[in-house]
Amino acid sequence: MIDLLSYLCIGIGIVFWFWGTVPLLGHRSVLFKLHSLSVADTLGSMSIIFGLFLKIPNEWPLLILAIISLAIWNTVLGYVLAYCSSGGMYDR
Repeated sequence: MIDLLSYLCIGIGIVFWFWGTVPLLGHRSVLFKLHSLSVADTLGSMSIIFGLFLKIPNEWPLLILAIISLAIWNTVLGYVLAYCSSGGMYDR
């Protein structure tokens, strides 16, 4: 049962990854595309890491560190990219 739940989480994560790339093909703004991609990528990666946590629970410290660093770095780098692409660094 745990293996099935693990594979389900990994599958959901892969679906989120592909779902996040769909807005890249549209004609929306760069910031919308960046936001869609970063949110879907973060959720997909966290789902995959949670699936790995269910699969190999003896590696929990490394997987928890991966989830925390993923949440922090994806958020920070998303803001930095949005700031730079909106021309914020040229306002001085």
